[in-house]
Amino acid sequence: MAKKDPASSEGTGMTWQVRANSRYFHKPMERKSFLCFHWGRYANNLVRSYKYTALTFLPLTLYEQFQRAANFFFLLIVALQCVPAVTTIPWYITMLPLLTVLTMRGAKDLHTDLRVTCFFRSSQGRRRSDAKVNRRACDILTDQGFSTAQWKDICVGDVLRIHKDEVIPADLVLLCSSEPHSLCYVETADIDGETNLKFRQALDLTHTELTSGPIEELLLPFDGVVWCEEPNGRLYSFRGELQWRGQCHLLDTEHILLRGTVLRNTDAAYGLAVYTGSDSKILRNCGRLKVKKTRVERFLNKVVVMIVVCLLTVTLLLAVGTGLFEHLVSPHIEVLSAIRGNSTAAYRGFLNFWGYIILLSPSMPLSLYITFELIHVVHCLFIGWDIEMYWEERDQPAQARTTSLNEELGQVSHLLSDKTGTLTQNRLLFRQCCVGGCIYGDITENSKPLDLSWNRFSCGGLRFSDQQLVDRLRERSCSESREFFTALSLCHTVMSEWKDGLPRYQAASPDEEALVCAARELGWVFLSRTRDSLTVSEMGFTRLYHLLALLDFSSKRRRMSVLVRTPEGDLKLYCKGADVVILERLRKDNPHQQSIEQALEVFAQSCLRTLCVAVRSVSEAQWTEWSHALSQAAMATSHRETMLEELYHHMEKELMMLGVTAIEDRLQEGVPETISSLRKAGMKVWVLTGDKTETAVNVGYSCKLMDPDTALLQGEELRQLLQSPTPGVSFQKNKETLVWNTDKMSRSSKAAIVIDGFQLAELTKAPEMGARFVSLSNQCQSVLCCRVTPAQKAEVVELVKKYSSSVTLAIGDGANDVNMIKTAHIGVGLCGVEGGQAVQNADFALAQFSFLRRLLLVHGRWSYRRICSFLRYFLYKTTCFALVHIWYSLYNGFSAQPMYESWFIALYTVLYTSLPIQCLGIFEKDMSAESSLQWPDAYSAGQRQEHLNLPILCATLLYSIYTSVIVFFFPVCVLKYSDADYQTLAVTVEMSVVFIATVEIILETKFWTKYNFAAVLLCLGLFFISTLILHSPRLFTTFPHDYIFYGASQNGFVNPVVWLTVFLTTCTAVLPSITVRALNVVLANPNKRKIHSLREPVELQSYFRRGAPHRRSSYAVSQGKGFGKLMTLGRGDHSTTPPLVGMATTDRVNANSPKTAPSEAADSGKPS
Repeated sequence: MAKKDPASSEGTGMTWQVRANSRYFHKPMERKSFLCFHWGRYANNLVRSYKYTALTFLPLTLYEQFQRAANFFFLLIVALQCVPAVTTIPWYITMLPLLTVLTMRGAKDLHTDLRVTCFFRSSQGRRRSDAKVNRRACDILTDQGFSTAQWKDICVGDVLRIHKDEVIPADLVLLCSSEPHSLCYVETADIDGETNLKFRQALDLTHTELTSGPIEELLLPFDGVVWCEEPNGRLYSFRGELQWRGQCHLLDTEHILLRGTVLRNTDAAYGLAVYTGSDSKILRNCGRLKVKKTRVERFLNKVVVMIVVCLLTVTLLLAVGTGLFEHLVSPHIEVLSAIRGNSTAAYRGFLNFWGYIILLSPSMPLSLYITFELIHVVHCLFIGWDIEMYWEERDQPAQARTTSLNEELGQVSHLLSDKTGTLTQNRLLFRQCCVGGCIYGDITENSKPLDLSWNRFSCGGLRFSDQQLVDRLRERSCSESREFFTALSLCHTVMSEWKDGLPRYQAASPDEEALVCAARELGWVFLSRTRDSLTVSEMGFTRLYHLLALLDFSSKRRRMSVLVRTPEGDLKLYCKGADVVILERLRKDNPHQQSIEQALEVFAQSCLRTLCVAVRSVSEAQWTEWSHALSQAAMATSHRETMLEELYHHMEKELMMLGVTAIEDRLQEGVPETISSLRKAGMKVWVLTGDKTETAVNVGYSCKLMDPDTALLQGEELRQLLQSPTPGVSFQKNKETLVWNTDKMSRSSKAAIVIDGFQLAELTKAPEMGARFVSLSNQCQSVLCCRVTPAQKAEVVELVKKYSSSVTLAIGDGANDVNMIKTAHIGVGLCGVEGGQAVQNADFALAQFSFLRRLLLVHGRWSYRRICSFLRYFLYKTTCFALVHIWYSLYNGFSAQPMYESWFIALYTVLYTSLPIQCLGIFEKDMSAESSLQWPDAYSAGQRQEHLNLPILCATLLYSIYTSVIVFFFPVCVLKYSDADYQTLAVTVEMSVVFIATVEIILETKFWTKYNFAAVLLCLGLFFISTLILHSPRLFTTFPHDYIFYGASQNGFVNPVVWLTVFLTTCTAVLPSITVRALNVVLANPNKRKIHSLREPVELQSYFRRGAPHRRSSYAVSQGKGFGKLMTLGRGDHSTTPPLVGMATTDRVNANSPKTAPSEAADSGKPS
């Protein structure tokens, strides 16, 4: 550990030391690892998300394999079979299947870790993906200046140069940048899902010293030391201090550039690497690679343990029987006494105890795991081959990136989804507006695009359609419309950047960008800004507005305003914000009040996000008095924020309403229908997002996560509910009907929980509160978690897993969703615009959210039913096959002699009964894909574990015991009166077992294909052919010890008594199964048949139509404040204006000065 500088304060918690340009200090302490051993302090920048290395593959895969009870049990059986005194069947009978299971599973896991793109063409194997990231280029400062290197070469303490549009390779402390005041702008979409820009700024000290000359030459001798907190996953906090030239300067989140963010609108930024590789904050939020097991597999392991316990108990009883027989019977029989020799009865019982363990080991389903893996692989292929989940636009099919979670897809009860890029397209569109009492904008599918060829600044992409408004604007016939778009082009904190002669905008929120872009397309073009001016082109005439004050947005205010002096000399305040905030600030004689109210209702019904725009004329006297008060408030040392808020409130009143904007937060195709179907299937849908509450609620309504009349539980009301002794909510519910009822639909709970990251932090700290929260959420329609970090997303998943027994599925598209995806029982990654890290760490990969509906309701449901039917049948056939040895022990003096020949024991599950059960597990279906989608209620059977649970398992095992009794005692009772010998009896029992297993699989199969028919016939044929071969004289002559049933099958197959016995045994054994199935058909609910008879498609209404209207403001969607502070400081002047030719006006600005020099820094509250 590095020695702490004496200058650093004790008890501050800042123990992480970073020395700039000092590799000789950090390299010796670089973190290294070997197998499971790690040492060293500073991580390198090499990313490793893959699971195996050449050294760890064999021990890790064997460790994982032998965690399965059956594998470990058969390893012990193989060891016992190597002891001649106790072995009852040859060792290879067990060894070969065990090696096959281990090899297949190990090869599959290795292929998953190393694989090259197969089905999902845009994804890669973990190792290839890591190599691609590690080889990215970057500029590192060396003794010779900046040189190009790779990300993996970065070390703590290196000084890096980041160019525009490059991804930040490590967590950096910003030293300086090419922008004025060393500002830089970063896009954090891969961190928190937001595409709007965040600003970061270097310390004044480093900015002043490192930009006073050539930056590269001044950085070479830079020897500052950073003391900061140890590496952690807190994305929105950072504490540290920079010690340089005898001075100490505090560092916070405003000075740090996080790995994974993208540098925007800044030519170059220079930073000091403080956290690299696995120490960086984003990778600290990614979590560890976790081995996931399905609920069915965990249940199966418990079943195996139970079978082992029962087997040991039965074996112990048989061993006791051996001792008693040897003690009481054998001494009176001369032959048996000679065979026993000098061995005591206890010793013979001890040997036969191990012999019976080997003999009854086939009751343990070892070959089940081979078939289990095969069925899983085929199910994964079906997912990749499904043309309905193929996105033709990007040539991307669905992909199962793991082959062990298929049946878990049919049991999901909690769906936890990211918002940005997962539910939405991350695109906000200006669709309608209300100006002067008239609503403009056609949102129907047949709307015609506007002809904007007259606008030289048009960049395209406007989804607004209403030629009447354009005509009024161009004819200057509506003053209210002109004033409305003037407000949109002035009241914002957008920065412009010119590309190819056209303005491009970067905004603090996507809403602002959508509004300014809409104004640009309709003729009101925001050109540029300086510290005290805004330049706008209004229908071709360039006008300069002097910016007097900017009243920035905050989540509490829910509005923003600009106070400007127009070119004519008038003072005007333009304000925009949430409707509930603006409406209460309007003057009483406001015209069009009723039409504005109606427009808000109409927009709410269309699920559009509304924003009110207003204006106020300000007199010179009012401005003088208000600006003087503002200057005094800005210099106040206490209660400064309160004083400013009161001044803002005093100015933002007596407003005149100009109009209302309506923005569509465009959802991905099919999202409302998908969520509606999943809710009908009984899933609780949670949305976890880093965005503001307003955004999450708006999206929740638009995507049918919540009904129009859903009550929101949030804030203090939610806190009181959670703190009450028995938290709960009273809902109105209709009487619940049967799942299959087609005439009535039950209503869901009419409440939804809205909670933010701060409240979630309290819940995770208090276990009792967490349990109450999950219990309360189960009574609600849905849950929206806002402003949560990636680590908190994973904590929410853990919370649901801990306090409920449901299967969780997490879906996301960005790096900020990786931890959540890893933590959930099932992780689904979407290939979106935020990179491929979510896909690389997911269990399943989809191209669109709407494909999740088919993945769960069709493939998940089918897989669950197939796997459950497969397991029930497999346990039945292996158990009834093995238990025959117990009944035979009653006749052979508990000698541990097998009932069957050794080769039949080896081939029964591998050859004679394997193919039909494989076809059942691969092709079985009770409903078509269309019916599964049309009737999502059928999915709830998996959530309730109806097809595989303890009662069903016990019934299956009891039935197998009954079958084994019939299989043994029927042939014994019949053949004991004939001249049949032991071998003929063995052949009869073998035939009966194979026929019973075949008839059962025929009864179990409901969906027959040509492969099912072929499998049944082939297995029966293989049984007769192989039995004849194994009983042939040639094999007996060559290997007399291994093939002892010489001619037994030839004699048995031609004996009519044997065939009659097999027929009676088979009929008696399957009679209960046939009876139960017949009773199910007779007593079944007739409404179930409707699911197959009805062919009418389900009509899902568009999400643009809703019942009761609820207004929802769209403003304030970014996590932090806007750029208002930068605007008034003059530090955000980034836009440039190209020369404007051919436009003449008395108000025209000198267009030959495309960029205004930045002004000196001023106090943020000082008016311009």
